[in-house]
Amino acid sequence: MKFGGTSVADLERIRRVGRLVAAEVAAGHRVAVVVSAMAGKTNEMVAWTDAAGRAASGLPESDDEYDTVVASGEQVTAGLLAMVLRNMGLNARSWLGWQVPIMTDDAHGRARIEDIPPEKLVAAMDAGEIAVIAGFQGVTSTGRITTLGRGGSDTSAVAIAAAVGAIRCDIYTDVDGVYTTDPRIESKARRLSKISYEEMLEMASLGAKVLQTRSVELAMAKRVPVRVLSSFVEPGEAVADTGTIVCDEEEIMEKRIVSGVAFSRDEAKVTLFGLPDTPGVSSKIFSSLADANVNVDMIVQSKARTSDSANMAFTVGRRDAQRALEIMKEHKAEIGYEDVTVDEDVAKVSVVGVGMRSHAGVAKSMFKALADKGVNIQVISTSEIKISVLIDAAYTELAVRALHAAYGLDQL
Repeated sequence: MKFGGTSVADLERIRRVGRLVAAEVAAGHRVAVVVSAMAGKTNEMVAWTDAAGRAASGLPESDDEYDTVVASGEQVTAGLLAMVLRNMGLNARSWLGWQVPIMTDDAHGRARIEDIPPEKLVAAMDAGEIAVIAGFQGVTSTGRITTLGRGGSDTSAVAIAAAVGAIRCDIYTDVDGVYTTDPRIESKARRLSKISYEEMLEMASLGAKVLQTRSVELAMAKRVPVRVLSSFVEPGEAVADTGTIVCDEEEIMEKRIVSGVAFSRDEAKVTLFGLPDTPGVSSKIFSSLADANVNVDMIVQSKARTSDSANMAFTVGRRDAQRALEIMKEHKAEIGYEDVTVDEDVAKVSVVGVGMRSHAGVAKSMFKALADKGVNIQVISTSEIKISVLIDAAYTELAVRALHAAYGLDQL
């Protein structure tokens, strides 16, 4: 069981979490619980590290003392929940990352889990103890505390579930499952009872904030069933068959052509005009961006007006837009383009579904639905189970609603 920041935001909510945990114990389950810091606490501690001189001194986010500070929020929550459970008459204790231990590499601030020896946790759970584990944190081989990056508690939970051989990993959050699209944009959005790992991974990477991408990758690799459900329900309801199960595609009886519509406004389009239409130009462009750790998503190249030149557009995260522009200007002579522009007023809208593998006409339906609403497509990218388009940001909500209706997602 994993509880995010909003689920443990104050003592009253921690007590509610205690009741949810108690209900699972009463149902006969051995339980490990992973907790995040209280809502807002990690941001507060990051600000403290900046005030202490990290930002001013130019220290990188990978500073090991930064991890020591920001990992403390989860320690507080784990201790408080263990105390609440004990006051309910249950056998519980808190575990920090180094006590489990959750072994990671030494990339402070964005560490990756390398191993979780399960013996200590399994022995404690076999003895009837509820293990309350601080998420988001681990330890290096030299004994230094690490953190896994934002959203890392989800990854902690899935990794621990895999290590102890759990039947399922329940991710409790402030929504009651995975929806066909954001209900705040489309009131007819429906909660999915099941979604495949592949679909969830695409939706997480495309802007759906329900699960962190790395946690879905790990769940898929380790074949850990994940259930997403709300912590704002009564314990009896939580134990029942609610939420959304993320599982193998083979476990989903009826394959939907499209399972969801995702969108992201965190996009920027960089366009290079008048590129030399010769081998090696693309390599120069994207090598320079990769060297600066700028991630590129959608890419399209087209012929320019003259036969020996081309235009190229690609997208980056909005926060990387100006950095990408600077890099292109720095390498202008080497790349040989004529002009460059950046457009931050764009959005990416995507349809996702494993049924695309075996059904023709998915792209046709998407483009017709957008055309009927007068939405112009700037860039297109596809994968086996996804089609994404880049559009003017002003049309985001209109496009999401049109696609949601076009694939009958409001009829599920």
